[in-house]
Amino acid sequence: QVQLVESGGGLVQPGGSLRLSCAASGFTLAYYAPAWFRQAPGKEREGVSCYDRNDGSTWYADSVKDRFTISRDNATNTIYMEMTSLKPEGTAVYYCAAVAAAWAIQTVCSDYEYDYWGQGTQVTVSS
Repeated sequence: QVQLVESGGGLVQPGGSLRLSCAASGFTLAYYAPAWFRQAPGKEREGVSCYDRNDGSTWYADSVKDRFTISRDNATNTIYMEMTSLKPEGTAVYYCAAVAAAWAIQTVCSDYEYDYWGQGTQVTVSS
């Protein structure tokens, strides 16, 4: 069965750093494009960072650009999100997701594109 399991969330002070991990199983990550989304209370789920389905390039939301870094380790089927200079508005449930890579198909980092989802991990940025 296909599973994505997030870990690494928690409470961190503003300006601090956190690394999220997502363990994928039941499929080979090398053939999929992973992504991270987040949802704050009362708000819609939004894309944070996504790999393109075609060429593997990365996209970041303007709100996290230059502070967050998505990465992957295909050997261990793991997706990472390194977060630095965290802000209170970064408080949300963070979800990893994946969709099959496909030649000539681009992603727009919208949640409707993704087939597989984790259950989420809470990140709280507060002093």
